[in-house]
Amino acid sequence: MILDVLRHGETELGGGLRGSLDDALTDQGWRQMRDALAAAGPWDALVSSPLQRCARFAEQLGMPVQFEADLQELHFGEWEGRSALQIMETQAEELGRFWADPYSYTPPAGEPVATFAERVLSAVGRLHQQYAGERVLLVTHGGVMRLLLARARGLPREQLLQVEVGHGALMRLAVDEHGAMTEVL
Repeated sequence: MILDVLRHGETELGGGLRGSLDDALTDQGWRQMRDALAAAGPWDALVSSPLQRCARFAEQLGMPVQFEADLQELHFGEWEGRSALQIMETQAEELGRFWADPYSYTPPAGEPVATFAERVLSAVGRLHQQYAGERVLLVTHGGVMRLLLARARGLPREQLLQVEVGHGALMRLAVDEHGAMTEVL
């Protein structure tokens, strides 16, 4: 399966840890996503996170959309909606531990990254079963893309948050029947 993965564009409530917050796209966010797909496609299937910053764009592409809740962003718990600077004001040590190894530290009331990784990779496995040999567009979030890219690149878990994924970024992965991923440049 060829998996083209598109990150949502800029959102109305701006930066910070958005997680499960359901922000809408800005006009700039819509442009970022349209520009990313200008020379891409066609696809055999379209899959999207159900959060509106992904779903509303996917619904405008003129294809049937399969919504996949397991491909939503990591839930950041009490840190949702806050910027790194805001978190540093009261929880600098905790934020440092999270950035150094997100698998070893979970934000207060947040989703453990190991649980997030398991649900995302399981969802990709299900997509492979459903769309083996096909080309799929997945509209999703930065954390999902970081995880998939880190896996494809063979990075150690401590480097997960060092993977750069901008708003409207598009990347391509080849996924085999065993779930192994290769980045296609």
